Amino acid sequence: MDSVSSRSTASVLAELRWDDGYAIPVANAENKALEDESLYKARENEIETEQHFKAVAERKCGRLKSDIKQLEDEIVSLREKKNSQENTINKTTKKLENLKQQMNCDEEVLESWIKESNRKDNDTITIQKYAQQDEGKLGTLTLQVEKLTMEANQKRRALDNEFTETITAQLIKDIKQDIREKEILLKEKTSFLVNETLNNMEYEKKISSAEQEATSLRNEYQTQDTYRVRLQDELDALKSTVDRTAADLESLRTQVTNLKKEIQKKQARLSFLKEKNASLTNKLKLVTEETLSSEDKALRMGEILKEEEKIVKEKETEMNQLKELLFKKTQELKVQKDKEKCVLAEIEGSRTSLKNLKNRLHRLDEDALKQQELIYNQDFYIQQVQRRLSRLEGEVNADEKQVLEAKVAELKKTLEEKKNVYDVLHVQHKKLQSDVHFIKRAMEKTGEETNGMMIKINELNLFNERSDQELKKAKAIKQEMMVEDNLLKLELNRLQDTLCSKTEKVLTLEKQKLQLKKAIAERTEEIKIHKAMLDSQIRLVDQERQRISAEFQDRLNRIDKLRCRYEILTVVMMPPEGEEEKTHTYYVIKAAQEKEALQREGDDLDAKIRKAEKEIVALENTLCVLNKCNSNYQNSFKEVTETSEEYEEKLKLEEEKRVADEKYRYKRRQIKELQENLQSMEKDFDIVLKQEALFQEQKKEKEALILQLNKDIEEQKPKLERVKKQCSRLSREIQSLKKTKTETQEERDIDLRELKSFNRTFDKLLADVLEANPDLTTAFQMYFHQILQKRKFRL
Repeated sequence: MDSVSSRSTASVLAELRWDDGYAIPVANAENKALEDESLYKARENEIETEQHFKAVAERKCGRLKSDIKQLEDEIVSLREKKNSQENTINKTTKKLENLKQQMNCDEEVLESWIKESNRKDNDTITIQKYAQQDEGKLGTLTLQVEKLTMEANQKRRALDNEFTETITAQLIKDIKQDIREKEILLKEKTSFLVNETLNNMEYEKKISSAEQEATSLRNEYQTQDTYRVRLQDELDALKSTVDRTAADLESLRTQVTNLKKEIQKKQARLSFLKEKNASLTNKLKLVTEETLSSEDKALRMGEILKEEEKIVKEKETEMNQLKELLFKKTQELKVQKDKEKCVLAEIEGSRTSLKNLKNRLHRLDEDALKQQELIYNQDFYIQQVQRRLSRLEGEVNADEKQVLEAKVAELKKTLEEKKNVYDVLHVQHKKLQSDVHFIKRAMEKTGEETNGMMIKINELNLFNERSDQELKKAKAIKQEMMVEDNLLKLELNRLQDTLCSKTEKVLTLEKQKLQLKKAIAERTEEIKIHKAMLDSQIRLVDQERQRISAEFQDRLNRIDKLRCRYEILTVVMMPPEGEEEKTHTYYVIKAAQEKEALQREGDDLDAKIRKAEKEIVALENTLCVLNKCNSNYQNSFKEVTETSEEYEEKLKLEEEKRVADEKYRYKRRQIKELQENLQSMEKDFDIVLKQEALFQEQKKEKEALILQLNKDIEEQKPKLERVKKQCSRLSREIQSLKKTKTETQEERDIDLRELKSFNRTFDKLLADVLEANPDLTTAFQMYFHQILQKRKFRL
């Protein structure tokens, strides 16, 4: 395949007169493989198109066969019409002959009647006179009948001639009209076929492009549908969280309002507290101190650690899901950001509400302490007054004792209620502390996510640099391909010009051939029609000659008969006395005149017959000449012998046409391949540009997210320091309780869990990075091998 391509390029360059000084871009192995694949695809497409054209040609052949069958059927129908017309003509001629026979029969009857009248000449004179009168009338009538028969025969002949001429002219006209209509139909069908083939090719291209667009739209629809489902799930989860926070806020507000009401109610009762209140407060302090012993603290720390581990696991699963969503839904990041902003706003609102609640609790605690101090002072003052009174009086009244006991009972009830309120507030305080701890953990995780996002941003920058390099390479390749494309276009234009000239020659020859065939067919049909007309005219002239000769003989016989009758009548019909007698010369002159008239008519008819015979001879001569011309014309269209110069020239032209067709196909194939390569390169270039724009947008979004996360980290740093201080204080207290200066088992356990969680998150990040960029697996493996070798060496 490489040798063929090199030979073809060499031949193309030789034809273009390409010098060695010009540089030709050479493709590498990968490009050659791609070119081979594109050539293979182009060949498959050509095979498909050839099969398509073959099917179209077969359909066209079938259609032409059906048209030929229709034409044959029409020819058969025309022949049947011709036969029917000939049958009608024969019938009319038979009818005319029957009429002529009837006329001859009438004349014979008349003659027999005259003979009988002649036989009865010995009858009376009166009968003879009447007979003479009747015979005179009959003579005039017979003359009129003869004249009418002659006129009728002439009119009949003229009618027959005109009828035959009109029939032949109509047939010729109909045949020519049919031929023209069929030629027009053939032209229309050929033009329709060409248009249909072009339309089919355009529709096939449109269908293929529409199918590609449909597949791409289906894929996009599926991705968008999955994305929509995921977003719907996330939206439902966010709605549930918002509803939960709203419910918690409403419960806290109701609790705060209840607390306010209880505090307002119990502020009136605090004025009546006395000595037992102080003892109860002392007991309460002892109880609170006992509750905050080391064991309870350790248990509480264990519970907190368990809850934190659960939360860490849940957050790790959530992180994995979020990473997958972030990797798959880069385009949907804006919507998620908006949602994130809304959630952050809600969190900030909840934080502000928590701060307000803390401030209120702090104020309530301060008010409670103030009230306790006031109650304590009042109780102390009351005790002093009571002691003084008891010292002064020495005794105490029973009523006062009952009142004091009732007050003590009321104060005990209020103290129990205060304890309950204190327990509720303590539980709420614990919940708020746990929420703060969870938020701190979430902030730490967001910090880890920011680090991961920074790593991804660096990777995307590297990918952008690589894509820029590939884009430059693609541009250079595109320029080279454009140079090759221009060269091939020049070659293609030259080949197209040569092909157009050759095709024009072939088309002109084919048109001449078709025109000659049409002229031959028309000429043969005209000759046939003319021959038929001549045959019919010859037949008619023969019939007319025979009829005239028969009439001539009849007239001669009639003259003889009339002469005999005249002789008889001259004897019988003598003129009466007193009248002048017509002489014999009169009758002889009259007969001579009639004879001359008849002779003239006979001469005219003989002249016409001779003229018709001469015309028939001339037509036969012209027919012979036409037959010779047609035979010569047909011989000119016979197959050329292999030894002739025309055959050799035809072979040369066919060989040149075949070579030009092969070159044209090869060049067209190369052009198609180059166009496909250009289209693929342009598509890749567009994809790279889109990816670059998308990465730029992602970069901007990530930078904005990093800035937001850095702000959140800066905000969370003082809280983290406070938590660290609190943890160090608690660890010191635990060490002082356990009387040890080293780290306790619980602290080690906490450190170990933190390390495990860090390792898990780091492993997941590595796995996500390797899934997103499988090219980095070899680099990671090399680094891990190097680290393991170093550790072994140290060990």
